[in-house]
Amino acid sequence: MTDLTTLTATELLDGYRKGGFSPVEATRAALDRAERIQPEVNAFVRLLGDEALAQAEASRERWRRGEPAGPLDGVPVTVKDILLLKGHPTLKGSKSIDTVGRWDEDAPSVARLREAGAVFLGKTTTPEYGWKGVTDSPLTGVTRNPHDPSRTAGGSSGGSAAAVALGAGPLSLGTDGGGSVRIPAAFCGIFALKPTYGRVPLYPASAFGTLAHVGPMTRDAADAALLLDVIGVPDSRDWSALGPADGSLRAGLDRGVRGLRVAYSPSLGGQVAVQPQVAAAVRRGVERLAELGAYVEEADPDLTDPVDAFHTLWFAGAAQVTRRLRADQRDALDPGLREIRAAGARYTALDYLAAVDVRMELGRRMGRFHDTYDLLLTPTLPITAFEAGAEVPAGSGHRRWTGWTPFTYPFNLTQQPAATVPVGTDDDGLPVGLQIVAARHRDDLVLRAGHALRHRS
Repeated sequence: MTDLTTLTATELLDGYRKGGFSPVEATRAALDRAERIQPEVNAFVRLLGDEALAQAEASRERWRRGEPAGPLDGVPVTVKDILLLKGHPTLKGSKSIDTVGRWDEDAPSVARLREAGAVFLGKTTTPEYGWKGVTDSPLTGVTRNPHDPSRTAGGSSGGSAAAVALGAGPLSLGTDGGGSVRIPAAFCGIFALKPTYGRVPLYPASAFGTLAHVGPMTRDAADAALLLDVIGVPDSRDWSALGPADGSLRAGLDRGVRGLRVAYSPSLGGQVAVQPQVAAAVRRGVERLAELGAYVEEADPDLTDPVDAFHTLWFAGAAQVTRRLRADQRDALDPGLREIRAAGARYTALDYLAAVDVRMELGRRMGRFHDTYDLLLTPTLPITAFEAGAEVPAGSGHRRWTGWTPFTYPFNLTQQPAATVPVGTDDDGLPVGLQIVAARHRDDLVLRAGHALRHRS
């Protein structure tokens, strides 16, 4: 029998429809895989075995009657422990959050999954309050890379990336404030999309403001489109959410890339030193798009590194999310988080508004860039996964995680859709990701290009 943990959500649904296997079998397989990987990889805060199986039993009965509840009925999913899941604490990687409470509300994206019949396997790990690009926290320890457990899974949605990569559910909900679905997806060899800001409603609002996005983490672009169709609808709790999407994102996936105008920026105009094996794998992916009919040329967007502005907004957010903590709770925070919250607390309103000015100018420049180019291609990251438990690679000279993620956070500032697709591995077998960026509201183009480059790692 087919190993159900290797199938995409699309393939699982096809199997349910044809009666080849049931949601109960798929859920048991995913739970078994999750339990086996947990001791080594540490992808989960908690698994919901009995609850998931009960949901799968109910789904099996709906499929038997020919009445599935929605487009994801019976598909095992996981949820990053930043997003609310009714009936279970959302601890955000922090010992400062009390587990006692009603926990009686779903986040908007979680609610849409529940309505669509998805089966919730568990909550996945995150660094404390999702503050950095790797996944370790005082609450849950270190999450490791499925390709080499001595390496980091990336972050902050590292648990979700590891779970999807290893077959513990084909779909996961992550969050991305500076690269947090794209970084771990690239390190773990899966697909992930940071949609246009507001496409997926977020509640409660993030302390990191409009940098924060909710995005699908999947095996391929087709599953990401399927998931985004479900979660990308308005919710009255998010005042900044976009209106309803214009049709299904799945409908145009097979249109391909022929005729698209594509800019390839291998190093953002020489601003980023990229490992040679990463650069080579990314270039092969770019060449593949050209072979498929895209008009590709090397061109760099007109931007300088906006890291200082990003830090102002990000560190201020860290100060905000922790400002009501008692002194003893602050002392127990991740040391790096303590540092950036202290820096954020020193910024003035004028500092913050100056960073907003940088952000708006960056958005203007990228808007003009996309008057010429449909897509921008870059490496997702300039490196492959480094040692687990560290914020930055040893000997890199970087102070913060943003030092090794220069391709990701600019597009949180601009709110553009950006995805990572696996395009190969280095000599150590560690995955390499290619980043695909489009103008705001053109998530369809990102998904089309990702689908054209489809790759099962």
